[in-house]
Amino acid sequence: MMFATPVLAEFLDILRSSGHTAEHYLAQHFPRFIGTFTTFQSTWTPERGRRVLDIGAHWLHQSVLFAQQGYEVSAVDLPATLALPDVKALANAHRIQLLECPDLANPTQLEALPENSFDVILFTEIIEHITFNPVAMWRQIHRVAAPGARIVVTTPNYYALRAMLARLRRTLTGAGGGLPVADILRQPTHAHHWKEYSLGELHRYFGLLSPDFRIAKQKRTYWPPAQKNPRHSLASLAYALAPLCKPGLHVEVEVIGKSHGIRIEPHW
Repeated sequence: MMFATPVLAEFLDILRSSGHTAEHYLAQHFPRFIGTFTTFQSTWTPERGRRVLDIGAHWLHQSVLFAQQGYEVSAVDLPATLALPDVKALANAHRIQLLECPDLANPTQLEALPENSFDVILFTEIIEHITFNPVAMWRQIHRVAAPGARIVVTTPNYYALRAMLARLRRTLTGAGGGLPVADILRQPTHAHHWKEYSLGELHRYFGLLSPDFRIAKQKRTYWPPAQKNPRHSLASLAYALAPLCKPGLHVEVEVIGKSHGIRIEPHW
C-alpha cells in the first residue's frame, strides 16, 4: 500500500469538513502522526490485516489518517471526547466505529469486542499517562488482538536530552523530582506524564505481561515540524550525534501467539 503523505493544510481541510477539531493539538502532533504511520507501514503489508483499534483516539486525528489509507478503524476514548457532535460527525464520515470507555482500569466496554478482532492496535502517547494498574486493560487488549497483530506504542523517551537537563536543573536547585507540586494541584490526573520509559523498560514491561508478546520493532524518534527553523536544525544535529537522547520512542509489539495469555497478576 503506497502512502501519499498529506500536508497539514490538506489534512485540516479533511477534518474541518466534519466540523470543529483541536487544531492547535493537531499542528503540534501532526509530524508524529505521519512519522508513526510511516514507521509502522514500512514493515506492514495490507495482507496482514487492516483492522485497527486506536486506544486513546482523542479527536480521531490518527484514526482518520489510518482510515484514509484503507484501514477499518475502531476508536476508544473517554465519553467526554467521543460524545462531541463534531467527533461523531468525523467518525461517521470516515466509517470509524466509536467505543466510549470511561475507565481503562476496568475496561468492561472492551468485552463487547470479539476475540482476535484486530490486526493493529494503536497505543500512542498513552502509556506515560496511565495512573492505574494496567493488567486488566492488557488482558482485554491481548484477547482482541489477532495472532500476528502489532501493538504500536509511542511514548516519550526517559533519556530525552531536554528531560535529562530539566531533571538535573531541578536536582541542583532543590526543586525535587517527579511531577511539580503545582501541576499535581492544578491539572487533571490524566494530563500528566506519570511514568516515562526507556527502551529497556518497555522490553521488560511487555516481557512481564506475557510470553505471547515480542518486540518486533524499536526506534528512537525525533519528528521536527515541517516549517523548520535554526533551533530545529540544531536539535536535529544534536540527536544525530547523540541518538540515545532523541525525545521519542516507537515500539511495535507483535502478538506471536495466544497460548499463554497475560501471566502477571497484581498483588495488593
